[in-house]
Amino acid sequence: MKNGMAIRIAALLGFLAVALGAFGAHGLEGILTRHNRVATWETAVFYHAIHTVVLLVLALRKPLMTGPWWSLFAGILIFSGSLYLLSLSNVTWLGAITPIGGVSFLVGWLWLMVSAGKADS
Repeated sequence: MKNGMAIRIAALLGFLAVALGAFGAHGLEGILTRHNRVATWETAVFYHAIHTVVLLVLALRKPLMTGPWWSLFAGILIFSGSLYLLSLSNVTWLGAITPIGGVSFLVGWLWLMVSAGKADS
């Protein structure tokens, strides 16, 4: 993947983080309250937004660190995505998928740490 594509994907994810945050606060307030999932939705948006910023920072760096980038991207999809679906559907087994996304975040951060150390030497 090239930096330009990574920037575009990060920008789209940033757009979605803001849109989903706003939609959750205004358009979905009733269903989230009914399912008692407002905090779950907010957690999904928070992790989505934070890791989108990291994706953008990585995308702006040359060379692109594709391993950490893809791992964090997968974390957003799996972690935040499962929480979004859980919040809307109230299907509780979706919560069992969420830790896979959390592990993907952890792998991405560790991979970034190791890769950065190699780039310095």
